[in-house]
Amino acid sequence: MARKNYTEEFRQKAVDLYESTPGATLKAIAVDLGITRGALREWVDRLGSGTTTDSAVPAPGFGARPPSQASRIARLEAELAAAKAEQVKLETERDILRQAAKYFASETNW
Repeated sequence: MARKNYTEEFRQKAVDLYESTPGATLKAIAVDLGITRGALREWVDRLGSGTTTDSAVPAPGFGARPPSQASRIARLEAELAAAKAEQVKLETERDILRQAAKYFASETNW
C-alpha cells in the first residue's frame, strides 16, 4: 500500500478541525478526513495546542476557548470537502442504478 504524503496545511487544518469541534474524537475526525487515527494523533501532538487525549473537547463555557477564525474556516473547508466527496459518491451510485435499470428494462421486452 502506498504511503500518502499530506501537506503541512492539510495537517494543520485537520488539527484545527479536531480542536475546534466540540465532542469530536480523534477516530471520528480521522474517519471523516480519510486518514488514520494514529496519523491524526501524531499531528495533534506535534501541531496542536496541547490536547492529546482521545476524549471529547470541552464544550464552550466549560473552560474551552472559543474557536478562532482560522479553525472555523478549517472546519468548514473540511465539511465542504466531505460534502463534495459524498456528492460524487451519490452521483456514481445513481449512475450505476440508472444503467442497471436500463439493462433490466431491455431484458423484459416480451
